[in-house]
Amino acid sequence: MITKLNVTSVWVLDKDEALDFYVNKLGLEVGQDIKQGTYRWLTVRVPGDPGIEISLEEPGPPVQDEATAAQLRELITKGAMGGVVFRTDDVRGLYETLKARGVTDFTQEPTDHFYGADMGVRDPFGNAIRILQPKKVADKVTA
Repeated sequence: MITKLNVTSVWVLDKDEALDFYVNKLGLEVGQDIKQGTYRWLTVRVPGDPGIEISLEEPGPPVQDEATAAQLRELITKGAMGGVVFRTDDVRGLYETLKARGVTDFTQEPTDHFYGADMGVRDPFGNAIRILQPKKVADKVTA
């Protein structure tokens, strides 16, 4: 029986550039940074939440041959490899913080919706990132 998600992946073109963006700009923390031969296992996670990590994966050996890696790099650049969704308590405050840290590739400024507010941004490689501030639900009243 599966009990929990542990690691998911985001495809990037350069692990050092990805690390800088996800840690220094977005505000995540390094989970693991381990070299195994020519392979680098690099993860980031939400600060204080060691339960789920994001593996920053670069196309190429030993996982893919060069032809497959070239196809993946093209798809990454097009922003066609999916993305991630984070939660925040203050999407507008975070938007201002990200701008102050030099983030510029916003796909949507903070916008109100029926479910809360969210914004969109792309990492340096084109991956979509959504950041959601869920609407607060009133406490249930009981008699």
